Amino acid sequence: MTEQLDAGLVARRIAESDQVGEPRDPAEGREVGRARRRREDARLITGRTRWTDNIQLPGMLHVAFLRSPMAHARLTRVDVSAALAMPGVVAAFSGRDFDGEQGSLPCAWPVSEDVVIPDHPPMAVDRVRYVGEAVACVVATDRYKAADALEAVEADYEPLEAVLDMTEALADGAPAVHEAGNQAFTWKFSGGDAGAAFRDAPVVIDRTYVQQRLIPTAMEPRAVVAAPEGEGFTLYSATQIPHILRVMLALTTGIPEHLLRVVAPDVGGGFGSKLQVTAEEVLGLLLARRLGRPVKWTESRSEGNLTVHHGRDQIQRISLAAERDGRIRGVRVDLLADMGAYLMLVTPGVPLLGAFMYNGIYKMDAYDFTCTGVFTTKMPTDAYRGAGRPEATFAIERAVDELAAELGLDPVEVRRRNWISREEFPYTTVAGLTYDSGDYEAATERALALLGYDKLRAEQADRRERRDPVQLGIGVSTYTEMCGLAPSRVLGSLSYGAGGWEHATVRLLPTGKVEVVTGTSPHGQGHETSWSQIAADALGVPFEDVSVLHGDTAVSPRGMDTYGSRSLVVGGVAVLAACEKVKEKAKRLAAHLLEAADDDIEFADGVFRVRGTGLGGAGRTVQELALAAFAAHDLPDGFEPRLDADATFDPENFSFPHGTHLCAVEVDTETGTVAIRSYVAVDDVGRVVNPLIVEGQVHGGIAQGIGQALFEEAVYDPEGNLLTTTMADYLIPSAADLPDFVTDRTETPATSNPLGVKGVGEAGTIASTPAVVNAVVDALRPYGVHDVPMPCTPERVWRVLARSGASADRAGPTDTGPTGTGPADTGPADPRTGAGAADRAGAVRRDENDGGAQ
Repeated sequence: MTEQLDAGLVARRIAESDQVGEPRDPAEGREVGRARRRREDARLITGRTRWTDNIQLPGMLHVAFLRSPMAHARLTRVDVSAALAMPGVVAAFSGRDFDGEQGSLPCAWPVSEDVVIPDHPPMAVDRVRYVGEAVACVVATDRYKAADALEAVEADYEPLEAVLDMTEALADGAPAVHEAGNQAFTWKFSGGDAGAAFRDAPVVIDRTYVQQRLIPTAMEPRAVVAAPEGEGFTLYSATQIPHILRVMLALTTGIPEHLLRVVAPDVGGGFGSKLQVTAEEVLGLLLARRLGRPVKWTESRSEGNLTVHHGRDQIQRISLAAERDGRIRGVRVDLLADMGAYLMLVTPGVPLLGAFMYNGIYKMDAYDFTCTGVFTTKMPTDAYRGAGRPEATFAIERAVDELAAELGLDPVEVRRRNWISREEFPYTTVAGLTYDSGDYEAATERALALLGYDKLRAEQADRRERRDPVQLGIGVSTYTEMCGLAPSRVLGSLSYGAGGWEHATVRLLPTGKVEVVTGTSPHGQGHETSWSQIAADALGVPFEDVSVLHGDTAVSPRGMDTYGSRSLVVGGVAVLAACEKVKEKAKRLAAHLLEAADDDIEFADGVFRVRGTGLGGAGRTVQELALAAFAAHDLPDGFEPRLDADATFDPENFSFPHGTHLCAVEVDTETGTVAIRSYVAVDDVGRVVNPLIVEGQVHGGIAQGIGQALFEEAVYDPEGNLLTTTMADYLIPSAADLPDFVTDRTETPATSNPLGVKGVGEAGTIASTPAVVNAVVDALRPYGVHDVPMPCTPERVWRVLARSGASADRAGPTDTGPTGTGPADTGPADPRTGAGAADRAGAVRRDENDGGAQ
């Protein structure tokens, strides 16, 4: 059966690839749903495009920043005079030179009434709080002269004690990162009666997991060009948020918003790292204003690792109460979230985006969540692909596997006993969200068949029986996510500083071509292709006749930009709404020209006809009507001579894609090496606009999730120095490190928008990390191992096995139950108490309610 399904999947992929690039035939279907190659790729992958660093302006100068080598210190002196004498240097400044005008970098999400939002100067004035914080800058005629002149800047520091561990930061007497202390906020949320759910519960699983700190690594580094133009300024930036950036820069610098234009040219990746208002953007504008000339800054990769905001970095204590049959009664979560040294644009809100998702796809009676934000002397954290949702999914999916192990049940069966069934949608969860549609059964059954789940379980049992040194593990992750960051009223209730709406304009040009202006700002998602497909179908015009404009506040003045898997489910729907308004205008003009009543006009395949005349009846194409409107020779009274329209869409609910990801790994118990043998992802993202783009998004997301599970970690030394500043130190998985992914889809359309779409940009990252780690742990359960801290490197796996005694005496697996559950509970020590810190700072606690060894 599995072989037949695989063959069918291959046949469908071939059929889809055959469609790529083929002209549209209305008899064969519509644009939406076709696997078109991305039209923007021709320029992006050949380099015939405009990255920010490619921009060259007359008289442009180059900026380099001197950055603090200390994690925590008083800045007692900065002398730039010697740098001014260096060849090619035009200017040099310390933070004190901008003290009166640089303001404070904004935090747009004050999550609670008592949240502490410290001043965050773009360039430090009297104190530094993380390695890499800017303390001075040099402006020169080229970037190399600017970088060389940094060596002549003299800066003196009075060291202060670094604050690196969250639990120690909250202890009495800890060194203070800010005068107000090290606790940024505490945020609580609950649903149902958690006390009752846990009281006398037959089974309680209590685990602590660590989400290690990650460094977003977009293909294009951050870059900024700031140029004075007349009375105003134009800022070019490799950003995800040109519209938000414009507003925030106006508020920060005092430059009137109407005199500020922000352009996001082609942007080579972001993953949240460019969802930010950065020090370099603010200082670039201030330098351009002061010098009256364009200035450019482009980060090096090492500089980026130090100063691009980091992701994750949480300690998750999750408790799960259940019945003996596996039914979950309730979940408690106690979260410590590392804010780093400051609160950046949405820093405190990131962990709260996961607050509503720790219940996952499961039914339960009660839920209790507490998050404490903690200041440390590290680079601030902020949004990274998935932003709070991957962390939540990891914790609940790991805990459900632990429940299955405790009960001796198959992990898929435990999920079946708890998930929301297809008949129960729409379903309001214990966290208060209403999941509008879903079919977890279909996605899971498809994934199990594609993986050959039963056959792999049989092979696993055989290897355990033979005490094979290479053990097989199978990981399960059944996920849903809250995406399409909106609606505005909900965001307002969470104290978010902006709305969740999106804007689009559609213009029919006199020659019949179509311009779509979107407020979303792509950085690799293929908006130009997908938005063209939506407009082509809605207006009945050829795909090739549509162009999409974006990323420039002078061209697209209204928008809320791109993050949180919101572009299609909010921005794409705004495009559709604008198209519908254009058609309503065109219908009125068609009725006038055809001498019929408006209500007697119908539209099909791009042609307006009098109802009842059939396809052969007289009609007007939408392109013909565009020319007629432009000519204005015969228009209805009061009709403006144009066919264009604006639309804003603000959904009433989030969207909830879901799916099942399965991973099979082979773990060498002698060396600790983990090899992914097979990976299956079956996602349900609602209606699919472009299958090829969906495939790419899923593949990229899985790669990033596997990166967290097996490869990536930002590591600081005890003095607060980042040790992983290059790609030689911070390991990003390459294609050679990853398996072939088997991907497929089920489809339950969303009911929250007329396109029926749900979003896909973060799904792979959210689902893949727990699938991989569950597989690694599953392979090692016979040795009494219940966790391996991420990333599950060979050394970490080997150490966990050594601590269990398995790799030392080669005793082989212990006697196990149906899922390989052994009697021991071996894992790292508790990060809250500091026990085991010599093995790994901030390692994972593994004791807790199953009576295992510690």
